[in-house]
Formats: sequence, C-alpha cells, structure tokens
Amino acid sequence: MKEPEHQYPFLLACQRKPAEYTPIWLMRQAGRYMKEYRALRKKFSFLEMCKKPELAAEVTLQPLQKLNVDAAIIFSDILIPLEPMGVAFEFAKGEGPVFHRPIRGMKDVERLRIIEPEEETSFLMEAIRIVRRELEGKVPLIGFSGAPFTLASYIIEGGHSRNYILTKSMMYQDRPTWNRLMEKLSEVLIRYLDAQIRAGVQAIQVFDSWVGCLSPDDYEEYVLPYSKKVMDALDRSVPMIHFGTSTSALLPLMKKAGGNVIGVDWRVDLDEAWARIGYDVGIQGNLDPVVLFGPVDLIKKEVKRILNQAGGRPGHIFNLGHGILPNTPVEHVSALVEMVHEFSSRKK
Repeated sequence: MKEPEHQYPFLLACQRKPAEYTPIWLMRQAGRYMKEYRALRKKFSFLEMCKKPELAAEVTLQPLQKLNVDAAIIFSDILIPLEPMGVAFEFAKGEGPVFHRPIRGMKDVERLRIIEPEEETSFLMEAIRIVRRELEGKVPLIGFSGAPFTLASYIIEGGHSRNYILTKSMMYQDRPTWNRLMEKLSEVLIRYLDAQIRAGVQAIQVFDSWVGCLSPDDYEEYVLPYSKKVMDALDRSVPMIHFGTSTSALLPLMKKAGGNVIGVDWRVDLDEAWARIGYDVGIQGNLDPVVLFGPVDLIKKEVKRILNQAGGRPGHIFNLGHGILPNTPVEHVSALVEMVHEFSSRKK
C-alpha cells in the first residue's frame, strides 16, 4: 500500500512536524562508493549518465535497493544548466570540471542564454518522471540545483578554486558585470527548478557549496539578494533545503535568503547551528563523511551525539555534512541509516 505523501517522514521533517523517527538521506548517496555505479561508469561517461534518462533514473534508484534511506535525490550535476546557456565544459580526469572559456567581462555575460529547461534539459525532466513512477510512493524525490554564487564561481574561475581570486575580483571591481551575471543565473535557476517541480520532484535542495569563502558582509551585499530571488520565486508547496559548506558564520543570512530547512556541515555543532538560525526552520546534517571510514562504534557514538543535539525536536533531517566520499564502506553507510532510525524511533 502506498504511503500518503504527507506522511513521509522526510516531508514531515521539512515542515517541522513530528515523525515516527528522524529521516535520513545522504548527499551523493548515488555514486562512486557503490559497485553498481562503478560498473555503469566503466561503460559511460559521467555526462552521458546524466543525459540518458534511463541511466540517470537507474543510478538514482541504486542506493534505495541497498539502503533504507527516506528520500531519493535525482542523479544529475549542478553544472547541467550551464551548457545550454553557452558555457561549455568537460570533466577532466582527476581535475573535475574545466571551463575553456571562463567569464571575464560583460561581453561574456551578455552572450549567455536564458534557457527553456523543459526543452534544453529535457533528459533531466524525463529522468524525474521515470523515477517517480518507479518509486511508487515508497519515498519522496528531491530535485536540486547549484546556487547563483557557486555557479558564478565555477564559470569565472574556470573550474575549482582555492582562493576565489577571480570571482571576488569581479565582485569588488566590476559590479555591473557581477550583477548581470547573477541576474542571468538566478533567472535560469528559477526556470530550471520550476521545471523539476513540474516534472514531479517533491522537494528541492539548493547547493551553495562554495559560498563559505565569503565574509558575512560580502554574502549579504553580493549574494543574498540573488539566492533570495531564486527561493522566493519557487512553488512554496514544495519544501526547499538551502545547503552550504563552511558556512557557520553565514547561517542567519542563509536563513534570510530562504529555505524551509538549512543544511549545515560538520564544522559547527548541530544544536549551536539550530539556535543560531532559529527553530522556525528545519535543519539538515551533519555527520563528517570521513567518520564512515571509522569503526562502527565510532559511527554509533557520532550518530547519538548528533541526535542528542537535535533533542528530538521536529524538523531535523539527518545527513552528512557533505557528500559520501569514494571508497566509503557500503556496510558502514547501511549501518548509519539503521542506527539513525533505531536511535531516533518514537516507538520506544
């Protein structure tokens, strides 16, 4: 029998309503730590897997066959909407994404296109529809995107960066170009996330993975208005999770930007983070992914610590402080999920 959507523990937690246990899902729960994923990866490139709906759906569902997680997240990448905008990139072996024509000035920004996601990323929308049919009411499906700042940083820096010198230089020295770039990215992300919602996702996560490089003042001036524009524009019937790393100093501002749930990494205690953002929003996190390489007793200790910090308050979604790392023992991931359910069960 299908579980009614409003009774999913994950969606209840997004609304800060009591659930029978603390729900858990894991960033990158579909990925390289699973042999099933690695087997497919030998046959197809990463982007091929993202762009073939049947493959993306298969990868999305792989962890649900092994792990009793409370949500699925569609298999994709935050960079997917950039290519149809006119920003070509490739995944270089050992280096991650590389952009051969990074954004350097207003002319580069003006050539970026505002896309029609249903047409130009139709493969993602089809993957979402396939997964919804396959899930058959078992768990909800999460869609996602990058946040304007993180996507801007990628296409200005040309890939990963340590100090974000080019990104910050544009912010500080060429405000008109920065504003125009952030406006275009915001408009595309609104369309892109709306399309995912129409295709059937039941929650959205916005990844601002790189925003922790900013001071609170810089975040408030250069970033907050655009993140807020995106989140304010989306369908409020679908909960939104707002996640960043190294953002303990930015948490109240991230809450101001928007989100029903604020995701936090392991560099801040969960109870301190929740007190800082206020209890009128949910919180997601925040086990250090490397703990999963430790012994089971350590995982148990850390799970209990985080659950104790949440204090049984409705609105906590258990997750890692970032994505599962390659070579993480699958049996430890499975044990983590079962521990969270057992230790947080309200049926005791």
